[in-house]
Amino acid sequence: MPANINSVVLVGNLTRDPELRHTPSGMAVCSLRLAVNSRRKDESGNWADKPNYFDITVWGAQGENCAQYLAKGRPVGVQGRLEWREWDAQDGTKRQAVEVVADNVQFLGGRDGGGESGGQQFVPQGAAQSASADFPAAAADDDIPF
Repeated sequence: MPANINSVVLVGNLTRDPELRHTPSGMAVCSLRLAVNSRRKDESGNWADKPNYFDITVWGAQGENCAQYLAKGRPVGVQGRLEWREWDAQDGTKRQAVEVVADNVQFLGGRDGGGESGGQQFVPQGAAQSASADFPAAAADDDIPF
């Protein structure tokens, strides 16, 4: 039986300032909203950016850091997992949502929220490890025969 995989990597810009709360036990939880553009052709055949919006939850000290150092418009990279939530609304209807629970949030750009990353880039956890026997290192461009 194959293993289940639930992994998400997103790079985009915050659509609002982070919202920090604490659980009754004192654990910090930060809510982020991330816009990630995808390119699609519009009705006239021209390429246009279409934003996709994601709700991100960041727990613990990393959530506190997000609330302290991030702001609306700031580019970030997020690595995490999808989580399904269901609840009963005040009007009695059942509501549901899918959110991203972040394992790693990488701050990109400068503190002013600009897109200049100063040479930093988002690298998912584990991606910086050397290639294994199952996944050999990629060939250099000079080694590709076309």
